Amino acid sequence: MTNVPKRPQAIRGGLVAFPSEGAVRAADLLIEDGRIAAIVVPGEVLPDEAEHVDATDRLITPGLVNAHTHSHLAIAKGVSRSWTLELHLHNGPWTGGGQNLDDRHLLAQASAAEMLLKGCTACYDLVLELPTPSPDGMFATAAGYLDAGMRAVVTPMLADRTFWQAIPGLRDSLPESAQASVDAIRLASSDVSLAACERILAEWPHDRAMVRPGLAPTIPLHCSDEFWRGARALADRFGAPMHAHLAESKIQAISGRARYGASLTAHLDRLGILGPDFTAAHGIWLDADDLAILARNGASVAHNPSSNFRLGSGIANVPAMVAAGVQVGLGSDACSCSDHQNLFEVMRLACYLSRTASFDPDDWLTPGDVFDMATRGSAQALGMQDIIGDIRVGLAADLVFLDLGTVNFTPLNDALYQLVFAEEGRSITRVMIGGRTVVEDGRLTTIDYPALRNRLNARAQEIFAANAPRRAELAAIEPFVKHFCVGLAQGRIELAGSAQA
Repeated sequence: MTNVPKRPQAIRGGLVAFPSEGAVRAADLLIEDGRIAAIVVPGEVLPDEAEHVDATDRLITPGLVNAHTHSHLAIAKGVSRSWTLELHLHNGPWTGGGQNLDDRHLLAQASAAEMLLKGCTACYDLVLELPTPSPDGMFATAAGYLDAGMRAVVTPMLADRTFWQAIPGLRDSLPESAQASVDAIRLASSDVSLAACERILAEWPHDRAMVRPGLAPTIPLHCSDEFWRGARALADRFGAPMHAHLAESKIQAISGRARYGASLTAHLDRLGILGPDFTAAHGIWLDADDLAILARNGASVAHNPSSNFRLGSGIANVPAMVAAGVQVGLGSDACSCSDHQNLFEVMRLACYLSRTASFDPDDWLTPGDVFDMATRGSAQALGMQDIIGDIRVGLAADLVFLDLGTVNFTPLNDALYQLVFAEEGRSITRVMIGGRTVVEDGRLTTIDYPALRNRLNARAQEIFAANAPRRAELAAIEPFVKHFCVGLAQGRIELAGSAQA
């Protein structure tokens, strides 16, 4: 990693939150070469040559880790209307389309800026390029994060079926004129996309400890079995992680059953896709058998309660996932369907929503549980658990400093509970990544935010003006898509043991 401080750093006087212990206690930290070299009781002797970092009246946490987002939609904050997931996908060609190579770097920087300011130091970014991913586009996205000083896994979103082709019966339910409109939106063949992915993985130019590549076949129904097998072969060959949206909506669950004669999870298992390097985003409509399959394969789930609410997709039964032995991380999802990249908000929602699964408080997720998911759980989803996610000797010094003098921590009764239930990111005074300060006094040190803001506002106006005809075309078709999908969602998921119907 570049820009690692040359002198050791002695961080003294703070309270430190340890996810693996679910505890907060006073401790001093020694940072050397960007990593945590020692954790000692307050006042213990540390090297004289170390730079003193005063953490008095500060709570120090590991950097939060966003297990699921989409930087190409950083431009689309506030554009989503009352859309279900399916209507969100229907409108995708104008909300996330029309971007050029320079936009990839810009939007990664925009995503990084928001996450860093909210204490998030690493993310799993699923990036869409149409009609096929490009090495230059993925490299530019990665460079945006690297220039911001932030860690990321950058993955091209992959599909060889469009949304209208993926849902059985949807395309044929549209009027002929509408069929012609959606038929004109084409994706590259699986061979072309997989060839691009092979180049991305083979020619990756960046420091993989900071920004590494992965693969993201976007949704099971959107990818042919041949495409899935090809992506898995590439992932195995290059040691790349895989990520997909799985059972996000009831319509996906019903359609998967119709297409495959099995749940989406069972189908991926039959194809040999699942494994410890696989992350399933959302998982709202998973049943007990699905959870057993994921647990057996060591797969992770990225829980995204903000977008699940925003899109009306349902409430994921996270306590059942935990009970089944599935590793869970937390994600914000895209700005187009959650309108923020704030893991504090995500932790709070995850904790609250677990209370809908049971009347017994012993079954609810605790603040310690969701803090662990937002750090260690998400780090495992990224495949970076040996680098980040905890405060432990040997791990990177990715640290967040919060001011205990703010109203969120006054009076200070339980720092961990108040971190989850009261904090929203405004108490952050400093963020370190690998010992390097990337946020200081609440301001970015690696990004010229005023310049970024001006560029992003101008580019958003240009892109959405250029996309206006496509927006109008899709708006005319939207009532037909809505009618079909609402009708489909009235059906039952005919799957033994299903917890949702």
